[in-house]
Amino acid sequence: QVQLVESGGGLVQAGGSLRLSCAASGRTFKFQPMGWFRQAPGKEREFVAGISWSGGSTLYADSVKCRFTISRDNAKLTVYLQMNSLKPEDTALYYCAESSQFVMSTNAADFGTWGQGTQVTVSS
Repeated sequence: QVQLVESGGGLVQAGGSLRLSCAASGRTFKFQPMGWFRQAPGKEREFVAGISWSGGSTLYADSVKCRFTISRDNAKLTVYLQMNSLKPEDTALYYCAESSQFVMSTNAADFGTWGQGTQVTVSS
């Protein structure tokens, strides 16, 4: 069983940057795609970014392309989300998740293990 713990959230002004980290424990982490999702108040959870087990392939939501970068360090069992040029609409609770599939997906239903989330608030 993999456990995921997110960190790095906080309050930042529009145009600023944050780097989220997701630390994992457990034997399956290295071989599964990982993803970041977010959920704003009153809205459904949405896909933000995903990365293959090797880190060689990535996926991004259109709303964050060219601003966010997902990466992973399997030796450290950690996934990162570098967020630049942040906008107020990026404000949400950000979750890290491990895919239950061996192929990348943007569907939350394909992710079986979730962290507790870290809050990102972007002020205008």
